[in-house]
Amino acid sequence: MVLINGLLAIFYIVASDIIAKAMPDAPMWLSPVAAVLLIVNVCCAIALFKWKKWGFVGFCTTAAIGAVANVAAGQGFGSLISAVVGVAILYGILHIGGERKGWDQLE
Repeated sequence: MVLINGLLAIFYIVASDIIAKAMPDAPMWLSPVAAVLLIVNVCCAIALFKWKKWGFVGFCTTAAIGAVANVAAGQGFGSLISAVVGVAILYGILHIGGERKGWDQLE
């Protein structure tokens, strides 16, 4: 998560012209918003590695904001579904392990 979100954030910052050409109908604010959300996701992933529950809350928040931004930008409702699925997968992973599950270890 740290690597992929970090690389995507750099891509959205550096290659905003390429993104604008690939998605001509997308509003100009989409690339900076996506870059900020990806950077926040990196921070949230690091927080989860340090067993901080706010990292999970941050992922939920960025997923919701990103999904709404994508729908507002005309990307369709698939982004809503992918946001919910992504959060559900993370929630499920944190609940693996019985008595030693990650969720109970978050501060």
